[in-house]
Amino acid sequence: MLVHICCSVDSHFFLQKLQKLYPDKKLTGFFYDPNIHPFSEYQLRLLDVQRSCKKLGIKLLEGVYDFDGWMEAVRGLEHEPEKGKRCSVCFDNRLEATAQKALELGESEITTTLLTSPKKSIEQLLENAKYIEQRYGLRVSTPDFRKAGGTSEQFALAKRDQLYHQNYCGCIFALEVQREQQDRLKDELMSPITRQILPASIEERLKLYKQVQSYECKLQKFILQREKFLNYRLLRAYLRDDAKEVIPSYVLFYSHMQRDFIRSKIAYSQDGIAYSAKEEIIFLHVEKCNELLKTKYASVKEMLRKPPSIRREVALRKKLTNTNMLTLHPIVVLDSLSMKHFEMFLEDKIYPDVREILVKVR
Repeated sequence: MLVHICCSVDSHFFLQKLQKLYPDKKLTGFFYDPNIHPFSEYQLRLLDVQRSCKKLGIKLLEGVYDFDGWMEAVRGLEHEPEKGKRCSVCFDNRLEATAQKALELGESEITTTLLTSPKKSIEQLLENAKYIEQRYGLRVSTPDFRKAGGTSEQFALAKRDQLYHQNYCGCIFALEVQREQQDRLKDELMSPITRQILPASIEERLKLYKQVQSYECKLQKFILQREKFLNYRLLRAYLRDDAKEVIPSYVLFYSHMQRDFIRSKIAYSQDGIAYSAKEEIIFLHVEKCNELLKTKYASVKEMLRKPPSIRREVALRKKLTNTNMLTLHPIVVLDSLSMKHFEMFLEDKIYPDVREILVKVR
């Protein structure tokens, strides 16, 4: 039987149930989810499905990430609600690809882990299954493992085996609606121009679960702890000098102003550091930055191309402010501190967040 897989939380439970229900059948996993956005999230979900299948001894195949094809398939259905027409088209898209792969492999039966997802409509999936059976002449198995406490068992199993539990369905349209309902920043759709790995970003989680995979290969025991913290995203910023020319600048993490835009002047400067008359802005010469970070940046542009880690930026902030408290002073690295007056625009978002931390267990 070829089993379409959408994510590890669903598949880890579903596959084990199938193994018990059909002990004599050979199960093959097929990860086909072109609906998942962004691509880094797709990579993360695939990575964790690979972890799960390895634990269960099930061969996994990966389909093509045809995001453009999926977007074309759901064109005109962007504003459909969850469990609406867009979901039906999405199910057809993934089940058709699964049926085609099954015929290619010589399989006569397929199923999908979507059946165990509490966010999906069983009735809708049954209709899609009938369509696929009629079109491709395959049997589509549709067991309902949700009943009799199945969903609770599913989540308990995922928690026990420390699987990646995503917090949105997968497609960009569902993500946007969900974040609007939560009044929450859509930071999954944000990537800094510096390409840093930001706290609680998909990229950070991808790095984390690669470490998890490495630990499991080495039989290293671990736990994933949840950490509550104050997150930050710089949305847009620029600095202009007396002549209204934009100055190349590097804005450090947690830089925040009460107003997005100010006009001010340099109050005083010393030893490669200048202080503004308003908003407690700290301007740092790139050479002073090198001294404090023990780096060798020739210019701000080079710093933008190869930035320090967020951890080092926060450490630099603590050195400059001489406190262990989290400060929100705007801190800006410049090639020169020769300006007397300036204009600065800084738009950011500070918000409570949660992330996972990998901890070794001895």
